[in-house]
Amino acid sequence: MLSTGALRAHLLAARLAGPVATSRENSLRSYRLFAAGDPRVTLGVRPEGVWGERELLRLMAERCGVSGDPRQVTGADAIDPERTLARLDAFAGRLAGAAARRAPVLFGTGHPERLLGFYAGLADALSAAGCTVLTPGRGRRVDIPTRFGVRPHQLDYVGGVAFVRDPGARAEGGGQGAHSHSPLPVRAALESAAESADGLPRLVIGDHGWACGAGQMGIEAMGPADVNDPALFVAEAEGRLSVAVPVDDAVAAEHYLPLTRYVLNRARLSP
Repeated sequence: MLSTGALRAHLLAARLAGPVATSRENSLRSYRLFAAGDPRVTLGVRPEGVWGERELLRLMAERCGVSGDPRQVTGADAIDPERTLARLDAFAGRLAGAAARRAPVLFGTGHPERLLGFYAGLADALSAAGCTVLTPGRGRRVDIPTRFGVRPHQLDYVGGVAFVRDPGARAEGGGQGAHSHSPLPVRAALESAAESADGLPRLVIGDHGWACGAGQMGIEAMGPADVNDPALFVAEAEGRLSVAVPVDDAVAAEHYLPLTRYVLNRARLSP
């Protein structure tokens, strides 16, 4: 069992919470872009309310623990570990509910180099509990806008977790996954799921566009989010995401595995 105290210490030591690598400048830039409706930052969310920069800063201070002072414009940003722990507990509660219902689940990540192992452990546990871990649309082409123009990507799965590969990337060992903010991969996966015998998931667990895109389409979704990803917290505040967990999403992959253990323990699921 991983205790709350032990996980809190790990969050701080690994810089998953507390002072994080994301700079204040980076966070504030993301809030400006979200307020302007930039799709690179909205991640598929179409807000119902008006979210200007000050409203977003207040929201992120409330949900993540960043400074709510608009005069603080430099330095490292910060995540309150108590808020991370609270949302991990809520995440575990939703996970336990999905397991009890044996709900079909879809996992997806825009951070395969960091978060794939975190999700794969959850996928294994839900599968063992009787849930169907869906893998719709494997191999499907997804055209994603990038700074180099629209680029074709391929939808793939490793350990039951979806992500997209860069054009021409090799599949051996599950590597070469692309970092993506786009909601287009989850839309493609859900379209394929709707056409399959297994049907649509009851829950999507993921980050970036995977969570936001699913939530915007009316499917229950939840996942982790960094302080420069306001879209997930806006979606949570407006009721389109069940849980957004504030956590740095760009540390070494092994540092997320204790989070998997903690969540499964709280959900009373076997790792």
